[in-house]
Amino acid sequence: MRRGLRSALGIASAAALIALAGCTTDPSVEPADEGEGAQEEAPAEEWFDQELYDQQFKQREVEPDGAEDKPYLQMINPKMGDTSEFKSDGGKKMCFANASISNPWRQTGWITMNEQLKELKKNGVITEMETRDAQDNDDTQIADIDYFIAEGNCDGFIISPNSTAAITPAVERACKTDKPVIVFDRGVETDCAVTFIHPIGGFAWGIDTSQFLIDNLSEGDKVVALRILPGVDVLEQRWAAADKLFGEAGIEVVDYFTEGDPAEIKKVVSDELAKGDVQGIWMDAGDGAVSAIEAFEDAGKDYPVMTGEDELSFLRKWKDTEMTALAPVYTNFQWRTPLLAAEKIFQGEDVPTEWVLPQSPITAEDLDEYLDRNKGMPDGHYAKFGGEDMAGYPKVWQDRVIP
Repeated sequence: MRRGLRSALGIASAAALIALAGCTTDPSVEPADEGEGAQEEAPAEEWFDQELYDQQFKQREVEPDGAEDKPYLQMINPKMGDTSEFKSDGGKKMCFANASISNPWRQTGWITMNEQLKELKKNGVITEMETRDAQDNDDTQIADIDYFIAEGNCDGFIISPNSTAAITPAVERACKTDKPVIVFDRGVETDCAVTFIHPIGGFAWGIDTSQFLIDNLSEGDKVVALRILPGVDVLEQRWAAADKLFGEAGIEVVDYFTEGDPAEIKKVVSDELAKGDVQGIWMDAGDGAVSAIEAFEDAGKDYPVMTGEDELSFLRKWKDTEMTALAPVYTNFQWRTPLLAAEKIFQGEDVPTEWVLPQSPITAEDLDEYLDRNKGMPDGHYAKFGGEDMAGYPKVWQDRVIP
């Protein structure tokens, strides 16, 4: 059963909150009456969409179309769209309006995307990409998209929205230029883009992670749920699915917003351990996962059953401790797909109108394989980055110089 939400950090500015989100929609943070530092949140059921939940539940088991060694080109149940109207010769300039590179997941993807651009330049179709970074700010990204439109030098647009509703009108304006628009990672409230590229989604993450904890815990056991921030569509969907399944299984859960800050994560977990035993840790994103584990070590407690993410710092700690764990994945290799889609579009090839990429967690059986494949990579690197076949591998990701 779910207990009330507790906020570890108190009221923060909207901009600061957005900065930590891998996938966002409009954040809404209001003061609460539950004491200093408390925040109101939309109840998980307000974000629960049964139809989408059922869809993503099924998609987890679908064998994707496409070559297994090119997961960034695989697709789940695709409905192909005609792109012949965009077919044209000559080198093309893409204009990329990026939400940010403010966290390790986005930094890893950004490095991969730039390496993909280098590869595509050799083919002579996508020859240039101008990028503007919104630094996690809606107003900045709207201005960035409008700048690209006014500039008039873009053959196509790639947009990773900072938030869902606020960026929708700017995406629609880009669509009205009659140039191809590609949206990826985070969605918007329009289907005007030629393709929307994303992994399966938040409900799939929530199902995989909560079910893993349920399978390894007993009714009445306590789970601490560590959440980044409220009002973020994919994150809220992760929690909505988990909250539903925890409740049905009789798992006690307390959830906290931490903004992904390692010090706050450690404090939250330490405080809960001081109150009594904690059997499980659930996270809606893996940043700071090691800090949660260290809280158990400092308290002299047995390691919890835990879900983190495929960031290497967590995978290495998991291996060292031999704890019972799962690394869910919001597939980082999706950062390759928009440029590859753009090349297809300018060649007049059909692409999915919604390009759903595979999203498979790393299990205990997979752990050694992914650690071996990513040997020498920094802790902030993500194991399923999908760049092993590119010319810059492994040095570019090992050096981790952000372009």
